Amino acid sequence: MKRKETAEITGINELAPGIFDLWLKSSMAAEAKPGQFVGVYPGDGAHILMRPISICDVSEDKSRLRLVFRAGGEGTKAISRKAPGEEIELLGMLGNGYDIGAMKGKKVLLLGGGIGIPPMLYLAKSLCDEGIKCISVLGYADSKDFLRKEFDDICHTYVASMDGSIGTKGTVIDALNENMIFADLVCACGPMPMLRAVKQLAADTGMKAFISLEERMACGVGACLGCVVKTAKEDHHTHVNNTRICTEGPVFDAADVCI
Repeated sequence: MKRKETAEITGINELAPGIFDLWLKSSMAAEAKPGQFVGVYPGDGAHILMRPISICDVSEDKSRLRLVFRAGGEGTKAISRKAPGEEIELLGMLGNGYDIGAMKGKKVLLLGGGIGIPPMLYLAKSLCDEGIKCISVLGYADSKDFLRKEFDDICHTYVASMDGSIGTKGTVIDALNENMIFADLVCACGPMPMLRAVKQLAADTGMKAFISLEERMACGVGACLGCVVKTAKEDHHTHVNNTRICTEGPVFDAADVCI
């Protein structure tokens, strides 16, 4: 059930320039699923709308949430200035995550690009817990490979960087081609050009693809219609080819959305 909750910050540090690692003591950790997100309120008095941030991990005792985010706008910068011991308001849990049950018995490819990398970590850990084999391919802008070691500890990991400083020069798709990586299905989160490439890859190879869409949001509960994406099929209730990322997503079968 969606609800607001006041969470205590138990840790925050900068993993890479502008990339922050935030741990929160919250009862929502017990119900978090890979691919879901929470709305975080900056609480600075100037920015009243929540900022959607994907779940990166949960603690072993399910008492704390981990959020890794980029401090790009003024709202997320306000969040990054918080300190351990402070409280912050959350809205959650939001969205639908990945169907891990449907991945059993399959070899799963995880693609994360930029700030789309953090939610792939929780998915990788969850797949590993279920005995599901996965391979990760992570795409960075440069050599600042935040979270890479944690992926290395879970599964075989390949890396791409746009400037060629680490791994394959280019995108995660370039790394796939260079290393001749194959799988039964792919799960991806990252910038829109990357997700379009993943959708095309799935269409060309017949591989099933689940993509997590990122979008600006105001409410996070489907009321404002600010995060609508066009769908391949008409909704039988509304009779339009639209759906909401915050409620029906953020994870979609790539074949079901027009991006």
